[in-house]
Amino acid sequence: MRSTKIVATLGPASDPIIESLITAGVNLFRINFSHGDHREHAERIEQVRKFADQHAKHVAVLADLQGPKIRISGFGSPAQVELRANQAFTIDSALSPNAGDAEKVGTSYKNLSKELRAGDRIVLGDGLIELSVQRCEGSKTICRVVLGGLLRANQGINKRGGGLSAPALTAKDETDLAFACENKADYIAVSFPRSAADMHKARTLINNQGANCSLIAKLERAELVANEAELTELILASDAVMVARGDLGIEIGDAALMGVQKNIIKQAQRHNRCVITATQMMESMIHNPRPTRAEVMDVANAVLDGSDAVMLSGETAVGEYPVECVNSMVEVINGAEATIQAQSQAQSQAQSRAQSQTQSFRPQRRTIRDVDDAMATAAMSIAGDLEGVRAVACLTSSGNTPKLMSRSRSPLPIYALANNPEALAKVALYRGVHPVLFDADHIPFDKINEEVVAWLQRDGVVSPGDRIIMSKGDHRDAQGGTNTLKLLEVK
Repeated sequence: MRSTKIVATLGPASDPIIESLITAGVNLFRINFSHGDHREHAERIEQVRKFADQHAKHVAVLADLQGPKIRISGFGSPAQVELRANQAFTIDSALSPNAGDAEKVGTSYKNLSKELRAGDRIVLGDGLIELSVQRCEGSKTICRVVLGGLLRANQGINKRGGGLSAPALTAKDETDLAFACENKADYIAVSFPRSAADMHKARTLINNQGANCSLIAKLERAELVANEAELTELILASDAVMVARGDLGIEIGDAALMGVQKNIIKQAQRHNRCVITATQMMESMIHNPRPTRAEVMDVANAVLDGSDAVMLSGETAVGEYPVECVNSMVEVINGAEATIQAQSQAQSQAQSRAQSQTQSFRPQRRTIRDVDDAMATAAMSIAGDLEGVRAVACLTSSGNTPKLMSRSRSPLPIYALANNPEALAKVALYRGVHPVLFDADHIPFDKINEEVVAWLQRDGVVSPGDRIIMSKGDHRDAQGGTNTLKLLEVK
């Protein structure tokens, strides 16, 4: 059973093959609001849900807001220019949208010259072009080209080290957020949040829509990841975080990126939040049918670090091999998780032959925050210590308890059993958690345990003699009501 989930971005290349991507193993589909219109996005959401239902799978929809992407404006004809090292180049916010040339270009961000000073470094596009700020005069930021290259219209602007103060939620984002709520997106991602306040504002907007979308904070600002206290506050204000390595890598530099990625994953786990590792994971597969070995190692490393999910962007949105890319990612994830399992078995055998092979995955001691957290921690501790446990089953109405269980990173499969499709779609993100539509309302309360065991047997998860840890509440459909653990033996 694959534990790490896969996020795939929808676009022109993937729109006709959504069904194939679902059967290949995609768990969440990302709708990128930087491109396309609401009509296109509505059609994509409809297709995802139709094919997921047809294949009896629970697949989540992630609406990714564009955010305050600070961009240059355009050029006349041709729509791109070649910048050469050491030449002068000016970014002028007063310049008309298509008046750019090889010496100057406009920008959508009117405060750019006010927030920069001599010596600052500006990175354009995907980090290939770098400028050094010489001085700022009125609306003009006068620069010298450090690293040249081909500059295209509407490419992004980042400041090395961060510090540009554009608000996280633009007017466009608020309109897109309302659309995502209306179409019942399972997750909404906020781009370039500056602090926890941006996430609180987004949650208020969602609540005002009467929606129940979960929030993902995309970590892209250098100043945020450099401040541990602010990073913790933002993680706690979110339901999940995304290591958005494109803009983040540009701002902090590639050399620092791996350490920051590992720290974000560690902090998210510590605070019971999910984490997605994203950007250029299999970038070469946009044009090639197989990933590079470096990309294989990158995906495997994200799995070994404990990412809940790994994400494909251009690889599936505009690439030539979307299905092959998902298949490759499944293969790499399975290989990495087999390594984790083998290490666990070797460690257990070295400690004592009598110990369970999952002993090394016993949750670390930490402060227990509430009853759900206590029950989840107890369940995974027992599962890790008791010989013969093959699965964990959790009757849930919200999906919170299986999420807390998944923080243990146990290799045991965790089954979230619920009759709420919206909760099951959200569960699709959680590492090691497998959503199952289970209508306990039509089962006598004293027969539920028996039916859970029967389902797991029918699905081939357990066999006679195996053990199952099951959690549930005393009352049906009571959120936060998990207060019972059962040890079930398969007869």
